[in-house]
Amino acid sequence: MQDWLAAHPEVRNIRIAAADLNGQARGKRIPVANAAKLGTEGARFPFSALNLDVWGHDIEDSPLLFDTGDADGVLRPTGRGPLPMPWIGPQAALVPIWMFHDDGRPFAGDARHALDRVLDRYRARGITPVMATELEFYLIDDSGEGFRPPPSPVSGRHYQGADTLALRALDAFDGFFNDLYDACEAMGIAADTASSEAGPGQFEINLLHGPDPMKMADDTWLFKLLVKGLARRHGFAGSFMAKPYDGQPGNGLHLHFSLLDAEGRNLFDDGGPKGTDMLRHAIAGCMAAMPGSTLIFAPHANSYARMVPGAHAPTGVCWAYENRTASIRVPSGSHKARRIEHRVAAGDINPYLMMAAVLGSALNGIEDAADPPAPITGNAYAQDMPHLPSDWAAAVAVFETCPHVARIFAPELIDNMLRTKRQEMREAAALDTNALRDLYLETT
Repeated sequence: MQDWLAAHPEVRNIRIAAADLNGQARGKRIPVANAAKLGTEGARFPFSALNLDVWGHDIEDSPLLFDTGDADGVLRPTGRGPLPMPWIGPQAALVPIWMFHDDGRPFAGDARHALDRVLDRYRARGITPVMATELEFYLIDDSGEGFRPPPSPVSGRHYQGADTLALRALDAFDGFFNDLYDACEAMGIAADTASSEAGPGQFEINLLHGPDPMKMADDTWLFKLLVKGLARRHGFAGSFMAKPYDGQPGNGLHLHFSLLDAEGRNLFDDGGPKGTDMLRHAIAGCMAAMPGSTLIFAPHANSYARMVPGAHAPTGVCWAYENRTASIRVPSGSHKARRIEHRVAAGDINPYLMMAAVLGSALNGIEDAADPPAPITGNAYAQDMPHLPSDWAAAVAVFETCPHVARIFAPELIDNMLRTKRQEMREAAALDTNALRDLYLETT
């Protein structure tokens, strides 16, 4: 850390930040002069700070509060920082952190530790997940009444039509995307292809796969912070909220993954289009845990506006080869890249929890040698199949009792998540649609 700061004398202050259960960055600003202490002693703030609701309020009945005196945890650097913060300027740097107890034990309520807990299970088997994410987001003009796409910097007009794979939409915001790619390079985020999506002002960027699954989770979390911050510098909002516009598709966050053995061989590759037994076991595990994990994939009131038939978001529990109406898709292409695409999650998720849920459920299926039903063909929306919870309350109820979820997440995290979402449900019930939309624009 000190070597990096010495090479960047322009940095005057440091932000330390960890992801709470909603994926919000919680942390502090510290002077550069105190950076050495961060590396040796860490920082401290309450365990409860990683278990706040989406407004940033304490969870009223949380055992992390008064029952334990609102005790502090120890925050230590993850090893990913310092990083530049292009949405602020060269004077600021970011050091991602995660939380521990004083005796060195990981704090089970930390979302990043939840993913590491799953990765430990893979490490014990000598298996490495290789992941990539596809992130959809909207650029939004929220300067007046309601939301609309920002005006084109080229024409000055607000375009309202669908823009699927339209180069004109990308070209209109070329300055923003140039800055975004430069910022990704500076932060070590391997951003790949950008495309215009079906909604006006909606775009997708793919992050390149790599052999470090925790880095992919970090990259996905950091990318969300970057888009939101950089969009504001360009005079509009960047939003990963599940569905900002009525009558338009919502934002998804698709996870592609395969599994490598110690020699680097793809354990899903059988040399042909079908894939291995391990591929099917992983699919079966993902399907079994999918209803119970819906609260992770759709964590907010707005998330369920996206999950309706025919809206390019899965609603049924199924899988298929090369079929985007299915919740789990096995893409075509070279057998060497045989992989699973998990398509359920909205853009408003916590990436660490989402990846833990997907990878953990896949490993459940592998450990159980479970077999999935036959893959579907045709339109999944028109077929009779088990369905995902269709509303927030139902998702909370299934999450609480799901045995597959209990194999993935620590009891403390499950309890914290349930208390958080029940409090948010009570508070959200008093808000109208516009107030909720404003809330999720800023927070997700």
